[in-house]
Amino acid sequence: MGLMTTQVAPQWVDYNGHMNDAEYARVFSLGVEALMDRIGLDAEGRHQHGYTLYTLETHLCYRREAHQGQTLMVDVQMVDRDAKRLHVLFDMRDEEGNVLATSEQMLMGIDVASGRPAAFPDSVAQALNQVAELTDPESTPVGRCIGIPHR
Repeated sequence: MGLMTTQVAPQWVDYNGHMNDAEYARVFSLGVEALMDRIGLDAEGRHQHGYTLYTLETHLCYRREAHQGQTLMVDVQMVDRDAKRLHVLFDMRDEEGNVLATSEQMLMGIDVASGRPAAFPDSVAQALNQVAELTDPESTPVGRCIGIPHR
């Protein structure tokens, strides 16, 4: 599911001459906002439903460098979901389709008035059915554990 396209801003470039690691997280955060817009949780939808999404956990993997002015395309696939949580995998690609980074995330639906987790509004749940499902978890970084392998 193509979510958004952006470009590496000059202020995102660090002393190494490529996009700073924190800026990858920024782009994926913008990807979450684009997903929210896509499923009816844009500003109007959040107000109408009194509902939003919070990020509970993220695992960001850096694959390739991105440079100033470079076009970045962000997509998302659904790994799993229940009544109030989304387990998703975002990927960031360049114009040639090379994966620059991935961000596995757990998102929680929140009732704004109570500040507590709540089931997705019906229209949002229906829109979530349009998010492409991850077809091959074996070839993705989903569920990876960070650590140093000792032999």
